[in-house]
Amino acid sequence: MNYFEKLLRPNIARLKPYSSARDEYTGDEGVFLDANENPFNSPYNRYPDPRQRVLKAKIAAIKGVEPGCIFLGNGSDEPIDLMYRAFCEPGVDNVVSIDPTYGMYQVAADINNIEVRKVLLTADYQMDVPALLAAADDNTKLLFLCSPNNPTGNCFHIADIEAILKGFKGMVVLDEAYIDFAPGKSFLPRLAEFPNLVILQTFSKAWGMAGLRLGMAFASPELVQVLSKIKYPYNLNILTQQTALELLDSVSEMENWVKLLLNEREVLSAELAKLPFVKKQYPSDSNFLLVKTEEPRKIYQYLVGHKIIIRDRSSVALCEGCLRITVGSPDENRQLLDALKKY
Repeated sequence: MNYFEKLLRPNIARLKPYSSARDEYTGDEGVFLDANENPFNSPYNRYPDPRQRVLKAKIAAIKGVEPGCIFLGNGSDEPIDLMYRAFCEPGVDNVVSIDPTYGMYQVAADINNIEVRKVLLTADYQMDVPALLAAADDNTKLLFLCSPNNPTGNCFHIADIEAILKGFKGMVVLDEAYIDFAPGKSFLPRLAEFPNLVILQTFSKAWGMAGLRLGMAFASPELVQVLSKIKYPYNLNILTQQTALELLDSVSEMENWVKLLLNEREVLSAELAKLPFVKKQYPSDSNFLLVKTEEPRKIYQYLVGHKIIIRDRSSVALCEGCLRITVGSPDENRQLLDALKKY
């Protein structure tokens, strides 16, 4: 029995997935009279590959993993939701999460009627490992971590993540949406080392594909098969798959974007530090800065008036007085700084 099988909801373990026409025949050529499609308006008249085989092969080569370890979803939000559906019995099971962190873990839990047990980060935005493990009980199926974390921007200590993976008895979902901005910090090369590890990554940040809604989950082939059988059959449309395949040829361009953004992050941080109302900036391993200010709501509204949009995070736990500022292009950052200097 695989590690995760005893954690699955019984009905999911028994579930027989929908079998689409494109599951039964996977060839590219032929007279297709099997899926009740319109024969006109090629190529959009045909259903997309429900297993995204070509796209997974290309991603596998880039990421250094086997295609069978990849699940592709409509953004990372889809595999987040599917993890709840696969493992958590509504109204019975619970999950543990750090706080503050990405808000969709809570939203997906609420949709699925699952209790979330939040454990505050420390004052320097690191994990309280004993508290996280102590929050779990026999009905805790998932533990969510986000590293680099949103909205704090920092990576967690490698040893702390290891301690969670070894000490927690359920599945650990490690969200690495911003990992391309933190070289050497990804757990993806160690995926096979931890049978309870699921890693989320995305094309929305470093790759500049937020509009395509393409997220990745990396896990054991057996768990990928479970997620695949409970997803909607054609969850990624043909345009997303085709466009992603084209854009994935531009690895060097993505790497240049990351270098530029990391440099701009340092320039932006240095200039923000000169502003009298900026009280503190937190270390960032991501493409944004968390900045503690005086009167954050007034600053936010002032910038909106100048058509410059940032995020007010001052109502989030441990982020009192904080604004979250995405690192933009050199021109966008200049416009932001020019406006703030006149505040």
